Amino acid sequence: MSSLPHSVAASDRLSPEQAVSTAIEAYIYGYPLVIIDMTRKQLTNVAGAGPTRAPMGQFRRVRSYMAVDDHSVPAPNADTLYTDAWLDVSKEPMVLTIPDMGDRYFMMPMLSGWTDVFQAPGTRTTGQRAQHCVITGPRWSGALPAGLTEYKSPTGIVWLLGRIYCTGTPEDYAKVHALQDQISLVPLSQYGKPHTPPLTNVDPGVDMKTLPREQVNALSVNDYFNYLAKLMKTNPPLPQDAPMIPRMASIGLTPGLDFDPRKLSAFDSAAVDAIPKLALQRMLERFKNQATTNGWIYFGPRVANWATDYLLRALCNMLGPGWNLPADAVYPASEKGPDGKDYDGNNKYLLHFEKGLMPPVNGFWSLTMYDGDRFFVPNALNRYTLSQRDKLVPNADSSVDIYLQADSPGKEKEANWLPAPKAKFSVMLRLYWPKDNPPSIIDGTWKPPAMR
Repeated sequence: MSSLPHSVAASDRLSPEQAVSTAIEAYIYGYPLVIIDMTRKQLTNVAGAGPTRAPMGQFRRVRSYMAVDDHSVPAPNADTLYTDAWLDVSKEPMVLTIPDMGDRYFMMPMLSGWTDVFQAPGTRTTGQRAQHCVITGPRWSGALPAGLTEYKSPTGIVWLLGRIYCTGTPEDYAKVHALQDQISLVPLSQYGKPHTPPLTNVDPGVDMKTLPREQVNALSVNDYFNYLAKLMKTNPPLPQDAPMIPRMASIGLTPGLDFDPRKLSAFDSAAVDAIPKLALQRMLERFKNQATTNGWIYFGPRVANWATDYLLRALCNMLGPGWNLPADAVYPASEKGPDGKDYDGNNKYLLHFEKGLMPPVNGFWSLTMYDGDRFFVPNALNRYTLSQRDKLVPNADSSVDIYLQADSPGKEKEANWLPAPKAKFSVMLRLYWPKDNPPSIIDGTWKPPAMR
C-alpha cells in the first residue's frame, strides 16, 4: 500500500472537483471512527468507575434506566441496563468473564473502532453458561491460558456494549445488579491474580457537555482529518477498505501516518472548508431517501456489518453509535405521521396490532417515545416505553391498540397510552432477537403496522 496508482499518486493530478469529492468520501468513510472515539473520550474521562462513566478498561455498570433529564446519549432505551466498557487492545489483550446468567436475556456485542460488531456473545449466540474470553488486538499474537476463548478485534478501540434485560422494578434491579457485579475485565497479564484497577487522571480539556455528534460535526477539515489520521494508527482500515487507501492518500490521508494538509490546501479554500457540510448533507440525504415500510424506517442486513456501505455506516453513527446486528436487534423508527408531517402531540395517533401480530421476537420488544431531539419525554406517568411486559388491554377481537398523544385517552385506555409532548416527537420499536422464521421482520413476512 506504499505505492499508489498513477491516477491518484499526487494531488496535482486531481481537479478541484475530484479533490473535494474524494475528501467528502474520506470524511464519510472516517466518520464512525471519529465519532466513536469522541464518545469514548466523554464516557471514560473520570478517575474511577461509576454508574454513568468509567475509565478505559473498566465497566460502567448502569444501575437504572437513563434519567429523563439525562441527554448524554440520544435514543436511550428503558428495557435493559448497560454494562459496558471501552478497551484499548492495541496495548494488551483484555480478559472478559461473564457469570452464569440463568434465564436472564443478555447480550455483550463487541464493536470495533469502525463500529462493526465483530463478536456478540449472549443469549442468542453463546447461551447462558459462564464464559471466559480474551479480546486481542489486530497485531497481537501469543499463547493464551487454557479455558479462554479468543475474540480478535480488527482495531485497537473496542466498545464492549453489554445489555441485560430488566423490568425496572426495585426487585429486578437488585437481581440485575448482582449479575453486573460478577461481570469482570482484567488485563491478560493480571488474569488469575488479584487486580485493582488504578485511578486515572481526568483530562480537563475534554468537553463533557456537548454531544459527541455536535463536537465532531463542528471540526474543521484539517482538525477532522488530523484526528482521523491519528486514530488510524491503531485502528487500521479493514481488508474490504483497500480501494479507499489510494483515494485517501491522494488528499493527504495515509493510514499509519499523520495527515498531510498540503495536498488539500493547494485547492480553493472555500471549497475545502465546505467539505464537512457537504459530507453531512449527503448523510442526511441518505436518511431522507431511506425507504419506509408502513411509515417506519429501519435499515437492512448491513447494519453493524457494514462492509463498504460507508454512507449507511456514517448515517447510523450520526444518529447514534452502538448499533447491533439485525439478528440481535432491529430498530424501526417513525418520524412522520400518516399525513406525511412530523408527529405532533397535539394530535392523536393510534398504533393497531392485529390479533396474533404483535412484534415477533425470541427476546423482547418495546415501543419508546422520544421528543424532537430523541430524548425521553417527561410525563406525569413517568412512562417512556410500552412493551410486552406491560399489561396491555386487548380489544374484544384480541387485537391491541396503543395510543400516542399528549392528553390521556381516558382512564380505561391509559394502560395502552404512551404520553407524547405537545410538540414534535418520534417513536422507536425495538425487537430484540427477532424471530427468523415467518412471521419475521428479518425476511419481511412481518411489518410494523402503519400509524393511524
